[in-house]
Amino acid sequence: MSVRILLADDHVMVRQGLRALLERENLTVVGEASNGQEAVRLSATLRPDLVLVDLAMPLLNGVDATREILKTVPAARVILLTMHAEDRYVLEALRAGAAGFLVKTRASEELVQAINEVRRGNVYLSPGVSRAVVSACLGKHNSQPDCLTSRERQVLQLIAEGMSTKQAADILRISVKTAGSHRTRLMQKLGIHEIAGLVRYAIRLGLTQP
Repeated sequence: MSVRILLADDHVMVRQGLRALLERENLTVVGEASNGQEAVRLSATLRPDLVLVDLAMPLLNGVDATREILKTVPAARVILLTMHAEDRYVLEALRAGAAGFLVKTRASEELVQAINEVRRGNVYLSPGVSRAVVSACLGKHNSQPDCLTSRERQVLQLIAEGMSTKQAADILRISVKTAGSHRTRLMQKLGIHEIAGLVRYAIRLGLTQP
């Protein structure tokens, strides 16, 4: 039975390249998403076997999208795609339930292998990523733990992307009051009370790109 795959990346050319690689191996692409929120919605609708998710996506980053996807489709397997192999991102992805972590520059060589591994129930990590995980597990990484809840991170990302509290509430389908409360709490936790500082923090955390 063919594996049903959902692609989630905000770059059209990347999605086209991934689709071509997959279809050449007779794998079925059932849908494409251009942001994290869309990836979550399409996962709930299409119920794919596997989701390829870009780490840095607008509206909802790949790590938080993974968490939301697996709440709705727990049987799905998620492979995160990224341009970087920093240990903070790897560890966050694994904690979120990702079954694979693939560096984009190696996708043409490793994609099918990664899919086969995670479909067998294993975890697949690109070689460079594997070294980062080992280093982190040995205590050699010095990234600070993230003190924010999943929802607070989502609100932070949307603020960093220029959204108002009302726009963030609409995107997350929560009330403006609730979104405002999340915004207030995350500012208090971080000790950051201006937008520019929140943007810089979101970039450092990997929630958005400069």
